[in-house]
Amino acid sequence: MFGKSWLRGVVAALVVLVAAPGTADASPPDRAPVVLFPAFHLTKLKVTVDQQTGAPECPRSGSFEDWYGNDHPSTGFDQVCQDRLLTLRYDAHPSKPMSSRFSNPAGVDVRIIDYGKTGSAPFYEPLYRRLEAEGYRRNTDIRVAGYDSRLTPDIGGFLERTRQLVETTYRDNGNRRVHLVGHSNGPVYAQYLLTHTTRAWRDKYIQGFTPIAGNLPGQGLTYSLPFTGLNTRDFSYPTTGENAASSARMHASAPSTYMSAADPEIFGDREVVVQDTSTGVSYTPRDYAKLFTDAKLPVAKEIADHYIGFVEFAEAGSFPDVDVYAEKGSGLPTVVGARLADLTSGQIVGGDRFLTRDGDGNQEDITNEAVLAWRAMPCHDFSLTDNPGVDHLSLASHRNVLDRLVTHLRRSP
Repeated sequence: MFGKSWLRGVVAALVVLVAAPGTADASPPDRAPVVLFPAFHLTKLKVTVDQQTGAPECPRSGSFEDWYGNDHPSTGFDQVCQDRLLTLRYDAHPSKPMSSRFSNPAGVDVRIIDYGKTGSAPFYEPLYRRLEAEGYRRNTDIRVAGYDSRLTPDIGGFLERTRQLVETTYRDNGNRRVHLVGHSNGPVYAQYLLTHTTRAWRDKYIQGFTPIAGNLPGQGLTYSLPFTGLNTRDFSYPTTGENAASSARMHASAPSTYMSAADPEIFGDREVVVQDTSTGVSYTPRDYAKLFTDAKLPVAKEIADHYIGFVEFAEAGSFPDVDVYAEKGSGLPTVVGARLADLTSGQIVGGDRFLTRDGDGNQEDITNEAVLAWRAMPCHDFSLTDNPGVDHLSLASHRNVLDRLVTHLRRSP
């Protein structure tokens, strides 16, 4: 691999010396500012309900927050009502592009809380504190590119909003190039940004990219969510039939479910993701079309056909073309699928129903090692560092991971 050119580093240094007015409060010029892309449902969302009628058994008006680790859950909207009000509506009319077919129920508005600020993703407090110890300042050279985790990055203005955040962070910090940090599903959204901008834009604004357990090719367990559901407040499986049904429908309606599902082009038939014990039939990622057909879920199949493998990364034409310093975990039993009683929606599953293989406790080895395709990326640095025994959620706060991140932030900003 070729390193960054000496000339580009000199130019970057000169740019800092002639930084635009208004950047006097920017942090020192020896490190890159950071924009963080959080994991699945680690962005805080505010859901405002105004005279909704689609779920008559739920409050007509009010509000609640939706995010993993929510420490003040709603007392007015129980989990089932939250699921129902977050279940997207799908308009299958063929004249509409796929990205325009999804909408919230009438009377439901979903917004990111404190977009761009560290308060929008409190899970990453250890990361923020580690950067602060290096002199970083929240909401100045640490910013957060949050997103609605139900949606894919072609929906809801993600690309325009995120591109503007990166450009603003660059300008507010002495015209210094920005380092993107993503965790879990976050790198998928960062990769979409990088592959939907020009080379000139990346050269100007991006210093590097640290994907931490990037879910780039998807993961096996996502295929079971339209059958079992998953409560995103604590990533637990529902324990009642009503909650299992509401959660399963919510995940089945979300295009991100399919974008996050194991891509057959990467996985093939190397793992079983759903086993129907009533028939004895097992389904691998390669069998996804048959799975949704057998389950009589035609809308799920239609969405899956479009969004499985949606964010491309493995071929030369879809390399990020920036320096990449990837991190992964390994050595832990990791759920990749489920043994289901049948293919009906809303099933309660227990620990003995899950299929596992090696990984980081959330994403399997196939997922975490797929980023090795970027070794073939010319003219940019690439590394993948293994962290044996470190689980998926802990990776983003692990001391060794953060120490390496700080080192990379100091490389020719």
